[in-house]
Amino acid sequence: MTVARAVVAEAPGLELVAPRRLLLSPIDAFFRLHPGDRPLVKEGEAVGRGQPILEHFREPRTVVIAAQSAEGHQPVPGDRAEPLGSRNREGEHLDGELLFRSSGRWRVASGDRAEPLESPVAGVVHEVRPGAGVTIRSTAQAIVGRTALAGPSWGKLQVATGPDGELRAQHVDVGMAGSIIVAGARMDAEALTRARAVGIRGVVVAALGIKEQRDFMASERRGRAAVHGLPPFGILVLDGASRRPIASPLMALFEAVEGGMVAIVGDPPALVIDDPSILLPTAASDLVRVRSGPLAGAEGTWSGLAGPRRFPAGVTLEAAFVRFGGRPPVAIPLGDLERFA
Repeated sequence: MTVARAVVAEAPGLELVAPRRLLLSPIDAFFRLHPGDRPLVKEGEAVGRGQPILEHFREPRTVVIAAQSAEGHQPVPGDRAEPLGSRNREGEHLDGELLFRSSGRWRVASGDRAEPLESPVAGVVHEVRPGAGVTIRSTAQAIVGRTALAGPSWGKLQVATGPDGELRAQHVDVGMAGSIIVAGARMDAEALTRARAVGIRGVVVAALGIKEQRDFMASERRGRAAVHGLPPFGILVLDGASRRPIASPLMALFEAVEGGMVAIVGDPPALVIDDPSILLPTAASDLVRVRSGPLAGAEGTWSGLAGPRRFPAGVTLEAAFVRFGGRPPVAIPLGDLERFA
């Protein structure tokens, strides 16, 4: 009997609850190529953590050049315009990507300063699609989140607070520099900016409000425009924008990995665990978590189906009984629940 069938036999109806995948392996990390960007790797090539995989312009712009083609070669969109370092009469850089041809001229995506993007994980280049992106396949295990902000990054994992904690700016110190920290239920924009300033390489948090996301990304854009070569920094949001504690299975994973090397990637949003020898805990088969509604973030054990139930605002929904601690089971809409797979 498979594990899935055993779970259904022990807890009938549990298969109706939406599953949430905790770990993903292998992981295909996708790094987008913007107009003008240049891939530095080829398909099938092995890459290590910190190896440059693509080059992008900090301040991209478009320039126009005359359409010239060598005998036997017709340029196509995606080709490089000129050799590296080429300039026109006005002193503009011509190295860039051919976008399209019009009236005997090419529109080229170029820029003045090119910066390398380094791979946060070790793996093999699975695919290079000009104008689209570079995909690196890693056999490492990854903890899947909801969204990722800023750029990819890597460092040693440090648990800075409990699952329901909130890391304030005054609690962020330089002793955390170089690490990726687990910051509990939420973190405000001031604390994120200070974390960036003291040299922290990334933040894992349960929820991050829309305003905090907007404020931080605006600060990140200003910082990158003013400073050349900022170290990588990434944010992994586990659940969304509404405040809630980190789920206990996720917290158990973070505590097991603490002190080890991890990386934040943006597509898919995940925390990649570098060390394959770490024994990762699994969630109890009957554990369910409320993902929306008044009890969002609460965890309990499955107690069976409750059938159609009437909820506030006169809505009738299929429900299930969930036992929270030692209290009697509570009817919760099935659509508000998730289980860990």
